[in-house]
Amino acid sequence: MPLLIVILGIITLIVLITVVKLETFISFVVVALFVGLAEGMQPKDLIASVEAGLGSTLGSLVMILGFGAMLGKLVAESGAAQRISSKLIRVFGIKYIQWAMVLTGFIIGISMFYSVAFVILVPLIFTVAASTGLPLLYVGIPMIASLSVTHGFLPPHPSPSAISVMFKADTGKVLLYGITIAIPVIILAGPLFARLLKKIPAAPLKEFVNPRILTDEEMPGMSVSVLTAILPVILIIVSTITGLTYLKDTTVGKIISFIGSPPIALLLSVLVATYTLGLARGKKMKELSEILSKSVVGITTVLLIISGAGILKQVLTDSGVSDYIAGLMSKSSLSPLFLGWLIAAVLRICVGSATVSALTAGGIVLPLVTAGSVNAELMVISIGAGSLVLSQVNDVGFWMYKEYFTLSVKDTLKTWTVMETIVGVSGLIGVLIFNSIL
Repeated sequence: MPLLIVILGIITLIVLITVVKLETFISFVVVALFVGLAEGMQPKDLIASVEAGLGSTLGSLVMILGFGAMLGKLVAESGAAQRISSKLIRVFGIKYIQWAMVLTGFIIGISMFYSVAFVILVPLIFTVAASTGLPLLYVGIPMIASLSVTHGFLPPHPSPSAISVMFKADTGKVLLYGITIAIPVIILAGPLFARLLKKIPAAPLKEFVNPRILTDEEMPGMSVSVLTAILPVILIIVSTITGLTYLKDTTVGKIISFIGSPPIALLLSVLVATYTLGLARGKKMKELSEILSKSVVGITTVLLIISGAGILKQVLTDSGVSDYIAGLMSKSSLSPLFLGWLIAAVLRICVGSATVSALTAGGIVLPLVTAGSVNAELMVISIGAGSLVLSQVNDVGFWMYKEYFTLSVKDTLKTWTVMETIVGVSGLIGVLIFNSIL
C-alpha cells in the first residue's frame, strides 16, 4: 500500500504540472500533503515535515545557488566566460568541443558538490553554445553527464564517501575503479547521447544570456578569467586536501576548512570577482550591485521549485517509505551487486534524493559486504549508479536542470531523465564487467 500511494502521488504531480498546469510549487505542496495523509501521518507531524523539508532544502542550497548565480553573472557579463570559451574552442575546435566540456565537467566535478559545480559551469555552457552556434543540449549534456557521474561514483562526494566508510572500502580503489568505469559511461551518456538531442528546444535562463559579443579589448585576460571562474574550485580542493593531512585538526586546518566550505568559497569568489572582473576594469560599484541583484532575481523561481521538491522528499522520508521499500527489497535472493543497485534505484525513483537512496541502500546490503561475499569497492560504485537512475519530478536536480535550460517537463524527461538512466544502467554494466575481471 505505501508503494502504491507513492506511485499515485508521483502520477498526480505529473498530471497537475503538465495537464492541469497548476503552479509547480503549489503542485509539490498539494501532493506532499496528499502522500503524507494517505501514508497515515498525523497532521501536526505532516506540517512539521513540510517545514523541515522546506528549511533543510533552502538552508543547504540558497547560499550556494545565490552566490553561484552572482559569480556566474559576473563571469558572463564581464566577458570572462566568453574569453574561456573562445580559448576552449581554439584548443579543441568546434568539432571536438563536446570533449572539452566533458573534460571540464569531470575535472571540476571530482572536487565539487554537484549543485555547486552545476551552478558555476552552466553559464560556461550557455556561452560556448552561443559562441559556436551549436545546439545548447549538444554542448551541455556532455558536461552535465560528467558532473552526474562524479557525484554518484567518486569520493569525496557525500554518498560514495559515506558508503566507502560504511563498507570499510579502500577509497583509493573506489577512485581507481570508479574513474575506469566512469570514462565509457560519460562518453555514452554525454557526447554520444547528446547527438540525438539537437532538435530539443532548449534555451538559457535569460539572466545568464550575454546578448552582445565582446571585443578582445573588452574582455579580461585569460589568466584572470580562469582563476576567477575556478576560484571556488581551488578553495574547495585545498580544503579537501588539507582535511586528509595532519593539518585538519590544527587552527590553520580549521580556517582552511571554513574558507573551503562551498558557501564561503563562493562568497569569497563573488567578492574577488567583483574586484577582478568589475572594479579593476573600471566598473562602478553601483553597476556591479545591479548585476548581482539581477542574477538573484533570475533564480527565485528555481529556488521555489527546488524547495517544493525538498518538501515532497522530506514527506516521503518521514512517512517511512524508504524503510518500507528497503524491507521489501532486502528479502530478495538476487546477486549482491545487482541487489545494491536495484535497491538504490527503487529508492531513487520513489524518494528522489540520490544521497538518501545510496545511503539507505548501503545500510541494507552492509551485512553482505561485511560477510565478504562481494567486492566492497564495486558495491560502492554499484549503489552510486543505482542512485542516479530515472531521476524525475521528485528530484531537486531534475528541476534545477529544467529551469536553467528552460525546458518543458516532457523535454526534461526526454533528456535529463534518460541521461541519468543511461549513467545508472551503464554504470551497473561496467561494475559487473569489472567484477568478472577481478
